[in-house]
Amino acid sequence: MTEAVDRQTAAELAHWQLAAEALADLDTVAAPEAWQALEDYLQRQVRARLSELVAVLVAEGKAARRLLGQGGDPGAVRAAVLRLRTRYLQVETILDFYGHAVNSRTNPALRAVLRGYDTLAGDSMAAVLTRVGLEPPPALVYLDHGLGASILRAGIRLWDHSHPSPAAAIKLTRHNLAYPTALLHETGHQVAHLTGWNTELADALAARLAPRSAELARTWRDWAGEIAGDVHAFVQAGWAPVAALANVVDGPTPSVYRIRFGDPHPFPFLRVLFNVELCRRWFGAGPWDDLAAAWLHRHPVERADGDAGALARASLPVLGDLADVCTRLPMAAFGGKPLSALLDPSRVSPAALDALARQAGPSLLTSAYLRRREPLRILALLSTRAVLAPEAAADHQAALLAWVTSVGADAAPLSPHRAA
Repeated sequence: MTEAVDRQTAAELAHWQLAAEALADLDTVAAPEAWQALEDYLQRQVRARLSELVAVLVAEGKAARRLLGQGGDPGAVRAAVLRLRTRYLQVETILDFYGHAVNSRTNPALRAVLRGYDTLAGDSMAAVLTRVGLEPPPALVYLDHGLGASILRAGIRLWDHSHPSPAAAIKLTRHNLAYPTALLHETGHQVAHLTGWNTELADALAARLAPRSAELARTWRDWAGEIAGDVHAFVQAGWAPVAALANVVDGPTPSVYRIRFGDPHPFPFLRVLFNVELCRRWFGAGPWDDLAAAWLHRHPVERADGDAGALARASLPVLGDLADVCTRLPMAAFGGKPLSALLDPSRVSPAALDALARQAGPSLLTSAYLRRREPLRILALLSTRAVLAPEAAADHQAALLAWVTSVGADAAPLSPHRAA
């Protein structure tokens, strides 16, 4: 019986060893042309980290094989095989995640757009991080289904709890590919994580609200991480993010006032009205007022019941104060300065963006110099045109995607033929 068990254990170990070794061929994880679509530095970072993961897994398999060959305790060998199986599944999950992200670039047109968004995500993070002496991580933007964008932050421990993520992997969904300001919310999560802004903002929001209500202070403290993402998008793109946000989070009134257990986001009604207040606080009156009026008409706060209704009514009078805390209060995360000292929201006001368009004239969408000097402001401007002129939305979206493609082409490495 013992020999039969040993033979079976050896066969099981061989199975998982071979499976682990097969993961080393990263061209089976994502197509070679998809890997080549990544910027060189990003490709090296991601491939090196994934190869490291697989190498550690293969080494664990070899250690289990040595234990078996040396006549180790059968219980210890069995435990090593089961551990190898678990670790294999963890590493496979990581490779599948990055493989899916990279493989979203197999279509040439989509590849060109995503390269542009890689660059814009990097610009977004660098706009804050370089000013506080931090190195922005590379960004890998990929396309997936659903309503909302998301991020796997660079530097966090991956599913095996040992290896940090090599890039800020940002998901954009198909419907927001041409309304891309969600990208700036997700890069805000990376910025807030690296600077320590999340904790500091949570404390500041709670301190401002504590004299009014301990419950109000506690609730907004819990929302600080998502508020940080929204504020980061606002200071980089002005009112464009709130228009895109409203499309994503709107729905029947009960869902707009629904508080979901464990959800770090403010429920949609308050989230949209807070973003509107950011615009009012910095820009005065504008198209965001129509958005607010529509939401208040569709989802009347005076009729909202339960905890969400009470929280909404208590929060509305203080949204301006909270907007000031987020943008005007000095923060250690930003070297003792307010966020607005690093990124002045007035530069992305409608008036400022219109002035940029007038000054640039026809070169706005063709100038490589402007693409690299003012990428986020141009993105902000283009992201609002379809909202202001919905009858020409298709043309405006096409212009935005063509411009993003040009950004990606600027960042693309020279091919051997072009280099020659």
